[in-house]
Amino acid sequence: MGAFFGAASKREIALDVFFGVDYHSHLGTRRAGMVSCLPEGGFQREIHSIENTPFRTRFEKDLPGFRGTTAMGCISDSDPQPLLVRSHLGVFAISTVGAVNNADELIEAFSHVGHQFMAQSSGEVNTTELVAALINTQEDLIAGIRYAQDQIEGSLTLLIMNEAGELIAARDKMGRLPVLVGKDDDGCCVTFESFAYGKLGYADAYELGSGEIVRITADGYETLVKPNGKMRICTFLWVYYGYPNSTYEGVNVEVMRYRNGAIMARNDRELGMLPQVDYVAGVPDSGLPHAIGFATESGTPFARPFVKYTPTWPRSFMPSDQSIRDRIAHMKQIPVPGLIKGKKLLFVDDSIVRGTQLRETVDFLYGAGAAEVHMRSACPPIMYGCKYLSFSRSRTEYELIARRKIMELEGDAGENHIAEYADARTERGACLLRSICEEMGFDSLAYQTLDGMLEAIGIDREKVCTYCWDGRE
Repeated sequence: MGAFFGAASKREIALDVFFGVDYHSHLGTRRAGMVSCLPEGGFQREIHSIENTPFRTRFEKDLPGFRGTTAMGCISDSDPQPLLVRSHLGVFAISTVGAVNNADELIEAFSHVGHQFMAQSSGEVNTTELVAALINTQEDLIAGIRYAQDQIEGSLTLLIMNEAGELIAARDKMGRLPVLVGKDDDGCCVTFESFAYGKLGYADAYELGSGEIVRITADGYETLVKPNGKMRICTFLWVYYGYPNSTYEGVNVEVMRYRNGAIMARNDRELGMLPQVDYVAGVPDSGLPHAIGFATESGTPFARPFVKYTPTWPRSFMPSDQSIRDRIAHMKQIPVPGLIKGKKLLFVDDSIVRGTQLRETVDFLYGAGAAEVHMRSACPPIMYGCKYLSFSRSRTEYELIARRKIMELEGDAGENHIAEYADARTERGACLLRSICEEMGFDSLAYQTLDGMLEAIGIDREKVCTYCWDGRE
């Protein structure tokens, strides 16, 4: 996915931005960058790969070069950024987060007027460069941002820093991602995760609405374009992506996950599906709070039958090669034999996407002597690849285990019954669960319901995006 952190202050600000970006490392694994407005004029910028080296380690040696009272940085799962752009609107730095599904059409439109883009090694155009080109077709930055958001099919949240040392932040038109402003005695910052600026001494100041554009300086912030009143914020922020300390739309991530696990246990009990197990456990790390909620509600002891060894490989999907990611995931799993051998275990994971690593986890548990392994997913079966924030890296929806199983069970005809397969109370839904259990080796499987997940979040269901599960745009 990705994230940005920017700050404007009356004091030197590079260290705040350095730590603020680092605190978003859980949201991106490929590229990172920082840029500052230099006191003597101009910009200082560095971009590095973080696929095999954490952000903090990669950028520590660059810190002395980042001087000034305004700076920004980003973590990205896609293209190198922030970019420095020179146009009739001046020179500015820009970072974007989102998805542009109609990039080819937009690039083709530019080619008709003689505009050329720099191609990356893959042959693709940097999405942030495309966004900047759209902005530059207009008479000012604000009109350009609004134009770019209107032209893009997908989502677009961005941060711009101009030569005057001002930050301009724009939240996506449908509010797919949060954008929050923090404030201290010397200035303001803007970012995604509220805990990041809290650790840096900033207090909550403002949360942008959908489509809102604000200007941020050392003296404060002001709204340039008012919110549009629409909202479809990503549900996965609470289920998986968001850091436990963060709060979006007034709902804390960790609290939601406890509540979500409790609702799953309640649903299992009401359906007579609550198995008798020795321990409830979470698949580390984001499955743990969901499992705590499940254990508390079910009255079953919570335990950690295996832990992850993370000092050298904090994230299992950092390498680009899937086979290497799978091997690292296996190497990280360290069993606690006294909590596995002969035990009946129920695990809760944040989601089941392709299922590859989860199958290896189950084999690992049985190999360590588990008597039974039951699985619960903290969200419904994922039926559609995300087209707004690139949550899933799947190239086709048939890499998603639920969709692949539907195809195996019913062929193309199954496409007409996806809603039934997503509902465990239907014959098709029960069949899907059995089929996945057989392939994965679970003794039982249940998914959180869409209603249960939305109940755990607790905000108006019309304000959250559920496209991954029901295809509703």
